[in-house]
Amino acid sequence: MATPMTSGSFGDLLDPRFQKIFVDTLKPLPDMLGEVYTTVPSNGRNIMTWSEIGTLTDWDEFTGTVAFSSLSQGYDVTLTPLEFTKGTQVNRKLFDDDQYHVMDQKPRSVAEAYHRTRQKHGARIFNNAFSVDTLFYNHSEGVALCSNSHTTTSGASTASGFDNLTTASMTATAVFAMRLQMVGYRGDQAERIEIMPDELWYPPDLSEQAFEIVKSSGKVDTANNNRNFHEGRYKTYEWRYLTDTNNWFMCDSSLRKQFLFWCDRISAEYAMVENFDDLVAKWRGYARYGMTYVNWRFIGGSQVT
Repeated sequence: MATPMTSGSFGDLLDPRFQKIFVDTLKPLPDMLGEVYTTVPSNGRNIMTWSEIGTLTDWDEFTGTVAFSSLSQGYDVTLTPLEFTKGTQVNRKLFDDDQYHVMDQKPRSVAEAYHRTRQKHGARIFNNAFSVDTLFYNHSEGVALCSNSHTTTSGASTASGFDNLTTASMTATAVFAMRLQMVGYRGDQAERIEIMPDELWYPPDLSEQAFEIVKSSGKVDTANNNRNFHEGRYKTYEWRYLTDTNNWFMCDSSLRKQFLFWCDRISAEYAMVENFDDLVAKWRGYARYGMTYVNWRFIGGSQVT
């Protein structure tokens, strides 16, 4: 005679198996968030706030008295981690009939959906770069990440060096033009800043163009044997979650790590409960996270028209 199971035991027996499948499914999936963002620890509250501090003008020649200057208060950014969840369930009959080929797909699907959702949210920094995005954060400057109308709180002129938006398709000429545009960025006091563009980010549709621009020894699209200025100059990132097939971006990797943040308020959880009345075991995933940028000067974006 078979040993009877105690109440709720079929869900309890499945739970370790499902937990392992959930974790094992996530491990090999390509996660670009670690490349894109600097992960910051949660402050334990429902919001996180950053305040920009302005820059200083050039040093003065010393003539007997040190000139003291004040740093202007920059823009404020508030990040609000949001909650995300998804669930699946298994009825008793599937367990009794050893339908593991069916049951095992359920935690695997939950894990894959979590990964996909997370990647999509991570890619928002590019996909929504040309509009004011307020899903996870509020930036008091009030303009898009990539914009030709950036401002400053210092009162300095923004006539030059405050535009990080272009509309050109990805070509060698356009890449060079964006590089020049980025090295011309100005700081809070309209002073020149140290910036070195060294990355290209683009959707799969532009992978061939990017490869030819960065990997070719000879100048692209010419019969001349001139050396290619761009060869090996940029690290290239093809990301399938970039949704526009034409838009592309250039970044300074050092400034990107300094200005672009991701926060896991609650890392992914996987929990189970079993219904007594209908013999259904339920599993649900839960996570809470958010992202933001603090300063736009790490990026140039081309919204191709």
